[in-house]
Amino acid sequence: MSLSQTEQVAASPEATEQIGAALAAEAKPGVVVLLTGEPGAGKTTLARGFVRALGYDGEVRSPTFNLLFLYDTQPPVCHADLYRLDRPAEVEDLGLTDFLETHALLVEWPERAPDFWPSDAWRVSIEAQEDGTRRVIITRPRRGVE
Repeated sequence: MSLSQTEQVAASPEATEQIGAALAAEAKPGVVVLLTGEPGAGKTTLARGFVRALGYDGEVRSPTFNLLFLYDTQPPVCHADLYRLDRPAEVEDLGLTDFLETHALLVEWPERAPDFWPSDAWRVSIEAQEDGTRRVIITRPRRGVE
């Protein structure tokens, strides 16, 4: 599979949300978006932009304590946070596979279960910079390439 990598700099939380919205414009049921970054890097902020761009106007918050939230959007979104999981097997217990065909899946802290994700998952790395900006690196399969 051929991969495409893009890098953007987000100067504000709103800019991070806009990156999420741009990703949502290409989302379909079955897409898996893996969000990595240190605490406070902007994973949930990017997810907020993604979910709102798909038509949800309520609060979008981190699912750290609930583990996952479902949003009735088009396509529907399952937003999961694996930070509190201790073992990769707990990901299966969450039932995330139940949503793979019908939802876009946003996953914070996917490194808690590194072997669980499909090879065509979109990978989004967010790095806080010293100047307060965020470096956002998006890696995903090239469009039109099987």
